Amino acid sequence: MNGRTEQDRKGIRPFGLRDKIGYMFGDFGNDFTFIFASSFLMVFYTKVLGISGLAVGTLFLAARCVDAVTDITMGRIVDISRPSRDGKFKPWLRRMSAPVALASFLMYQSGLAGASMPVKMVYMYVTYLLWGSIFYTSINIPYGSMASAITSEPDQRTSLSTFRGIGATLAGLVIGAGTPLFIYTTDAAGNQIVSGPRFTAIAGVFSVLAILCYFICYKCTTERVRMEEKRGQNRVSLARTFQTVFSNRALLAIIGAAIGLLLSQLLIQSMNQYLYLDYFKDTRALSVFSLVSTAVSLAIAGMTVPLSRKFGKKEVAAAATCFSGASYLLLYFMHIRNSWLYMFLSVIGFLGVNLFNMIIWANITDVIDDHEVRTGSRDDGTVYSVYSFARKIGQALAGGLGGAALQAIGYDELAAVQSARVVEGIYATVNLIPAVCFLAVAAILAFVYPLGRKKVEENAAILKKKREIEGR
Repeated sequence: MNGRTEQDRKGIRPFGLRDKIGYMFGDFGNDFTFIFASSFLMVFYTKVLGISGLAVGTLFLAARCVDAVTDITMGRIVDISRPSRDGKFKPWLRRMSAPVALASFLMYQSGLAGASMPVKMVYMYVTYLLWGSIFYTSINIPYGSMASAITSEPDQRTSLSTFRGIGATLAGLVIGAGTPLFIYTTDAAGNQIVSGPRFTAIAGVFSVLAILCYFICYKCTTERVRMEEKRGQNRVSLARTFQTVFSNRALLAIIGAAIGLLLSQLLIQSMNQYLYLDYFKDTRALSVFSLVSTAVSLAIAGMTVPLSRKFGKKEVAAAATCFSGASYLLLYFMHIRNSWLYMFLSVIGFLGVNLFNMIIWANITDVIDDHEVRTGSRDDGTVYSVYSFARKIGQALAGGLGGAALQAIGYDELAAVQSARVVEGIYATVNLIPAVCFLAVAAILAFVYPLGRKKVEENAAILKKKREIEGR
């Protein structure tokens, strides 16, 4: 492959704020369906459609088996596709934005609440697989892979990761703070209940916003690092590609960290709905949690590049997740009863997670670079698709674990008020499991993941020299 950078071709706009804003909106578009599903889809299935938590958890796990095929297939399609005028990755944003938004909207149809259980189960499986395993995969993998094509400079990639994290944070603010205020109503007895028609309406609004965000990402970003296939060059076989990808220690370590991070983070997001509704009986505090957590995340966004430059992305991420693990372990033993005190302390505890989320996408571009240095092959799509599949495993395990936990503690989907044993079980689940996972992620980053600051800088220098030689 012949690599050409922005310095090799005239007329290419230099990397700047426009790219960072555009890339941020891409994650905003993703999360209008992803975070919404991660945080509220189980609530919709259990509270509106009346499907058991165990059945929903089984769906999430089954879907990940499908993703094992669709994610890797999409990554390979991206790698072997020929670049268009706009690049190799950007065209997928234009092609798939409408299908993924429509599929997301179809999942939240409250009109099915009165249907028979077999009908609801079939509809749940079909629409969820259509959204998550096909359309979301076909837009998320090209979008994630695109970061390594926008720029080859490590600090610029860290800033892209930071802005992507800001996009996720802003989406989390809109979804996390706004959705509970809209979907919950109060019955005659003063109990908060979920409104199915409102659920469907807000899903439609989020789908429209997702399309708009994808369009902004498409118009504002530019692919500068283009890998053009030489004539007569033999393409590496799929089997050989997988062999090298799955022997990559850096990739395997970041996959382990990603699974642990998402397992805990999404478990908190989904179980918080039940914690504030059934344990604290105060969903207002949940909305404030999303608002304050977002403000804190935006406040620390400017620190990510300086901290990563001084200490290294690996080192910062390990320290951040260790802090969050210790904080949630403390929350578990404190057994707090006041919703506002818990909200304040959990925001502090989530600070480390927010910091890691700001730089994790730069870790993936580091892994892609390391793969090229070790093998000589540039497999952005395949490497990212493996990582994307790992993220979905974390999502599925969070949903499956959450559903299994609700089943184990005896949660009654149809009851307006849960028993004391059930609400105590909810509190334990939302604090202890994430604490253990965060500490495990910190250990993986510190002792297994090999791409510290020095190694990343060495790889960047090697690839820069390689690009110069290939350009000549």
